[in-house]
Amino acid sequence: MVRPPALPPEEKVRIVLSILAGEMTVAEAARRAKVSEQSIGTWKRQFLESSRAGLAGKSGPSTREQQLEAQVADLTQALGEAAVELRVWKKSAEGRLGPSRTSR
Repeated sequence: MVRPPALPPEEKVRIVLSILAGEMTVAEAARRAKVSEQSIGTWKRQFLESSRAGLAGKSGPSTREQQLEAQVADLTQALGEAAVELRVWKKSAEGRLGPSRTSR
């Protein structure tokens, strides 16, 4: 069985809102959109869960934002470690070369 092309999110929202408003049934929406009733039910559930979380103020960072924040933390730590290493190398070099000419 050939799978129909995915519907854009805006179309899914329009369908779910039509169902919630009582303008059409789940079966009718599934027929019109050429998807299963289960798909419509999933969209409806996702819509309601997201709406509930938004109204409760629980809209946290997305998965991508969390990944980027973790990457920034890793890079910040690596930069800090590199700065410390550079400082140690400079101190070590000063001890081997004697006092610098600029420190007089």
